[in-house]
Amino acid sequence: MRGAITMRIAGLLACLALAAPLAAMASEAGVKLDRMPADVNPNDPVSLQRGAQVYVNYCMGCHSLSYMRYNRLQDIGLTDQQVRDNLIFTGAKVGDLMTVAMAPKDAKEWFGAPPPDLTVIARSRSSGAGSGADWLYTYLRGFYRDPSRPTGWNNTVFANVGMPHALWQLQGEQVLKTEVQTIPIGGKGDGERREVQKLVLSKPGAMKPAEYDRMMADLVNYLSYMSEPARSFRVQLGSYVLLFLGVLLVLSYLIKNEYWKDIH
Repeated sequence: MRGAITMRIAGLLACLALAAPLAAMASEAGVKLDRMPADVNPNDPVSLQRGAQVYVNYCMGCHSLSYMRYNRLQDIGLTDQQVRDNLIFTGAKVGDLMTVAMAPKDAKEWFGAPPPDLTVIARSRSSGAGSGADWLYTYLRGFYRDPSRPTGWNNTVFANVGMPHALWQLQGEQVLKTEVQTIPIGGKGDGERREVQKLVLSKPGAMKPAEYDRMMADLVNYLSYMSEPARSFRVQLGSYVLLFLGVLLVLSYLIKNEYWKDIH
């Protein structure tokens, strides 16, 4: 009897463990994400280098990339000397992991929770609504003023986010406004009135909206690259493997016909 109860409890816990991520995916699937600009090339070293510079200057004060080392930046065309001169502002060495000096205990006391490591953030945020890059691109451009929040900021993608808008001086201040729009229904001129929320720039920042969007696209491009640096090589190698298997299939078929031609 006790064993049966234990098995039922274990089964219930397993169902709950599966239901949690599925519920999270379902909720994210309802969020409309902006797509990364089509002209952002994940193999463009210039874009990746700009993204790395933005990350080190604006993000790395709180967010680490603790599964990557500085010398991995050689893959995007930077030399060790360039990394030392432009991307390392502490006593870290080029071969060290890209960690931050902030202790998790202090971060939890100051912010309520330690800022997450961003090494694989572009992969973890992928959902039915879009890729992880789309999520990050929308999130970084979706901050708006919200006096009800402790930081004074909120986000259209991540509601009630605890992170303040670290780049507000560049982007400016946005507000979330609600507009009533008429959605056409049928072909008789009828329509349904719906409330639609949109972001409006209330105070311009140091950069024009197009410049800020490009800057965020480069940053997201870099984060996507860091989440899987070997992706380009993996895709290229996969193409060669499929080509090899295709040739092998043809040769195997010809050999099979040669062996069995006297039987059939």
